[in-house]
Amino acid sequence: MSDEEVATGLAAGDEHCLAAAYHRWGALVHTLARRALGDDREAEDVTQQVFIAAWRGRAGYRPERGSLPGWLTGITRFKIADALAHRTRRAELAAAAGTVRSGFPDAAARPEAVIDRVLVHHELERLPAAQRLVLRLAFYDDLTQAQIAVRTGLPLGTVKSHVRRGLLRLRNALGPELLGTEEAA
Repeated sequence: MSDEEVATGLAAGDEHCLAAAYHRWGALVHTLARRALGDDREAEDVTQQVFIAAWRGRAGYRPERGSLPGWLTGITRFKIADALAHRTRRAELAAAAGTVRSGFPDAAARPEAVIDRVLVHHELERLPAAQRLVLRLAFYDDLTQAQIAVRTGLPLGTVKSHVRRGLLRLRNALGPELLGTEEAA
């Protein structure tokens, strides 16, 4: 299959062409990411993100405007920038957590727990107000969803939806390992 056929097939939604693109240019994407990030595991994550983004954004690819490897390289640059921004944000939050005094006795034994709490708090603040309120009542006030519905006056189904959407947004922002929601493979 020629490069042009792979590009056209990918744009048309052919999964075999996505696999062919990965086999042809996955090493290029990985090498660019590893050089920029200096970490092989992060480079692997970026490589995966690039091909997922290429698949999801395939409708925006125009073969007449450039080659598929060039398009993938552009996506790679954006994903590298995202990874660097995430790394910087995490470092800043870690530094901020170092200045936060914790009343938890295990903080000295597990300093990363302080960072985790700061990250969760930061991401909670970014949630829509209704999701943030419902999650705080559930986790900080230890209320059931039925109790939250009574306290807020929201229908129980709405409370359940807010909890689910809020947890999904937190999981997407923080990663499943931080929230203890690792999915089975």
